[in-house]
Amino acid sequence: MSVRSRQVRSLELPGWRVQLATLIESDYEDWREVRNRCRDWLVPWEPRSAGSPVPSEDAVSFSARCAMRERERQLGTGFGFGIFVEGRFGGEITLSSIQRGPFQNGSIGYWIDERLAGYGYTPEAVVVILQFAFETLRLHRAEVAIIPRNVASRQVVEKLGIRSEGVALGFLEINGAWEDHVRYAITAEEWERRGSELLSVWLRRL
Repeated sequence: MSVRSRQVRSLELPGWRVQLATLIESDYEDWREVRNRCRDWLVPWEPRSAGSPVPSEDAVSFSARCAMRERERQLGTGFGFGIFVEGRFGGEITLSSIQRGPFQNGSIGYWIDERLAGYGYTPEAVVVILQFAFETLRLHRAEVAIIPRNVASRQVVEKLGIRSEGVALGFLEINGAWEDHVRYAITAEEWERRGSELLSVWLRRL
């Protein structure tokens, strides 16, 4: 992956066709282009309270966001990555709200450039972050919560055979409305049984 500044990415996770990497300030122009072009594709599914404006997407705000992600990484409470396809920015995936102690749980969220949807890049990115969650961070459980009518996002976890745990009513405020979410989850025990298969199919790792 080409890096167009002297900044160093603090963490990179290789896939097969995708590379996950922490975002840095030099990613801003590519990030903004995708966000602006795909606004109607992305904004309706994003958490936001009623009456709240869409978060600012200027360079200063992006830099602050990168710094916040880095603090979360250092604290071990969250990990945010850009999804890069053939070296170009194509979306984001996060492992956030990590809790330790007796819970050992993290939540996965993702979005992809509309032009890249349907090619299997997002499921591949999810497998990469699941391997990181279970084999590096040693979490016990990872979950993904998705609005039932968000068919594209649900197809990602369903392609991977991640187990549905049912519908949580009024789970999260999305674009100003309290939305139900289907909750999908996978445990460390399930990863132990299925991880090698998922890595073989999606990352070509035998």
